[in-house]
Amino acid sequence: MSEPDYVARNRDLWTTSNAEYTGPAAARAWAEDELRWGVFGAPEQEIGVLGDVAGLDVIELGCGTAYLSAWLAKQGARPVAVDVTPAQLETARALQLETGIAFPLVEANAEDVPLPAASFDLVVSEFGASIWCDSFKWIPEAHRLLRPGGRLVFLRSSPLVILCAVEEPDSTSETLQRPQRGMHRIEWSDGGVEFHLAHGDMLRLLRDTGFEIEDLIELFAPESAETHPYYSYVTAGWARKWPSEEIWAARKPA
Repeated sequence: MSEPDYVARNRDLWTTSNAEYTGPAAARAWAEDELRWGVFGAPEQEIGVLGDVAGLDVIELGCGTAYLSAWLAKQGARPVAVDVTPAQLETARALQLETGIAFPLVEANAEDVPLPAASFDLVVSEFGASIWCDSFKWIPEAHRLLRPGGRLVFLRSSPLVILCAVEEPDSTSETLQRPQRGMHRIEWSDGGVEFHLAHGDMLRLLRDTGFEIEDLIELFAPESAETHPYYSYVTAGWARKWPSEEIWAARKPA
């Protein structure tokens, strides 16, 4: 079966990004002892959305260089990291050798993972499958991979930051730039394709897939935050007033 057009486009984009930016940043991320969510680094220690992961079988969908899986391994979890871009996985393998933190790396589209159903206690995605894969495909796949009682936790851009995004220059406006109605597939000028659903559509998708929704955490920049030097599309000033990102948590019923 041929893969959707956006898979190849996003693979090409992330191959280029890996070569230009990812290496040093990935090493720093692997060295972190505390997980921080999103552009402005909201600490998991304060948010507590993952809880105690020790002893859990965890799969990360759209892992990139797998720093989140590395953190999970350091917390006693048994992660498996999945990504569609070989270059990103090569960076992860090099960092595994450098750090001694080992876990399986699987090259696959997170919409169709070649692993058995009901194999994991937790599915996570941090700006991976959560925005680069079709929501109507990867969320049912996450449900398939989870054991009864297992949890899904994912970080994505807020609908508002996407509705206000401006491409030239790369920034976020304080006025709406596109309609919310019909929000789903968004194609950017750099060739990347992202998938974003409004809150109502995401809620219905999770519910219709069979999940029970536990939480929706909107992330704002703290007062002390500065605009990220790389992810400068959203300024700290904007994100102090409106949520730039959000974390969803849901559970597959036992």
